[in-house]
Amino acid sequence: MKFTKMQGIGNDYVYINCFEETVKDPSAVARFVSDRHFGIGSDGLILIRPSQVADCEMDMYNLDGSQGAMCGNGIRCVAKYVFDHGIVNKTSISIATKSGIKYVDLTVKDGKASLIRVNMGSPILQATQIPVVADTEQVIDAPIQVDGQEYHYTAVSMGNPHAIVYVEDTDSLDLAKIGPSFENHVNFPDRINTEFVQVLDEHTVKMRVWERGSGETLACGTGACAVAVASILNGHVSPDTPVTVKLLGGDLQIFWNRSENLVYMTGPAVTVFDGQIDLSFLGE
Repeated sequence: MKFTKMQGIGNDYVYINCFEETVKDPSAVARFVSDRHFGIGSDGLILIRPSQVADCEMDMYNLDGSQGAMCGNGIRCVAKYVFDHGIVNKTSISIATKSGIKYVDLTVKDGKASLIRVNMGSPILQATQIPVVADTEQVIDAPIQVDGQEYHYTAVSMGNPHAIVYVEDTDSLDLAKIGPSFENHVNFPDRINTEFVQVLDEHTVKMRVWERGSGETLACGTGACAVAVASILNGHVSPDTPVTVKLLGGDLQIFWNRSENLVYMTGPAVTVFDGQIDLSFLGE
């Protein structure tokens, strides 16, 4: 099977062109290719499929084989792939996801897509739709007990559920310990992605993320969008200008257009390498 390894600010996936390839068991393939010792090494698997409702479809799987609804860094790489490989010959692209159709605009340099702006849609703040178990319609700066300690969190969905927690210093966090406790907390029936955020100034925040099904990753696009929305709701940043979200893998520019109630994410996408892998032992 042919594949392409791509990354968006360090959030790396194995991409399969399903216009040409067939993947019978995506969950098993995701678990295998994601393994950094016995496979290719990635945060998961993304299949690029034909679509009847958009220019293409993104079908994503986490490294544990679970299917994801949306990946902000992944969708930028999908857009770059279909443009660079001539599958879609235009700079405004529609991509179908489990979270609906997303619209993407490309900046092209030397014939290749380099910078990608994604209309990530409207943030979901209703607790029941995220979903979050709560006594209120929205969860903004609400207390939560985790491992015997009280935190405050804001819940936002950008196609995936996110809990945003503000801390004094992200660098000193023992994320491997606290991350799973948030992910599997009783308040989150579908598990949760958790962003731990340090506010640097009114235009800039710094975050680390524990992704459900993947653990700590270098970047999370939907998480960065959720963080920008939560930071505006909590009064930590200016609501009228883009927010720079600094992740371990690099920076994303996030703008929440309040009049449209749409979130726009701008960031890079990079092709790492192409290759072939034998999946015959998986029955592929």
